[in-house]
Amino acid sequence: MEPDKGRLDHGAHTLPVRIYFEDTDAGGIAYHASFLRFMERGRTELLRAHGYHQSDRLHGPDAVAFVVRRLTVEYISPARLDDVLTVVTRPKELRAATVLLEQEVRRGDEMLVSATVQVAAIRQGRAVRIPDEFRPALTPPSA
Repeated sequence: MEPDKGRLDHGAHTLPVRIYFEDTDAGGIAYHASFLRFMERGRTELLRAHGYHQSDRLHGPDAVAFVVRRLTVEYISPARLDDVLTVVTRPKELRAATVLLEQEVRRGDEMLVSATVQVAAIRQGRAVRIPDEFRPALTPPSA
C-alpha cells in the first residue's frame, strides 16, 4: 500500500503525519528535531505531487540535489504521542538557485510550528540554477 502523500490545494501541499513513540521524549512530547523530519517530508512530497522524484536526479551528468541553506523555526506549542498533524508547505519566493518555502505544522486549526526554509539546488557541491522542470512546483501561486 502506498503511504499517504498528501495533497495540493491552491499552491500549498498538505501532508498528514502521526506522532509515534519514536518521535517523543520520555514524557510523550514530540522532540523538536522530529518536526524537522516532518517538514523535510513535506518538501519532498510537494515535489512528488508535481511528478518529481528526487531519487531520479541524484546521479549522472545532470544530477541535482536540494539542500537546506537556511532554516528559521518557531516552536509554538507541543505535539504529543498519537497526535495527527498536518504539515503545510508553500513556495514563497523562487530565485535562480534557491527557493524560499513557508512551512507550518498544525494540529487541526492550531499551529504548533512555523518555519521559513531556504533550499538551494546543488550539483557536485556547488549551487546551480534550479532546473526548469522543477520550477512550476516551486513557483508561488501568485507569481
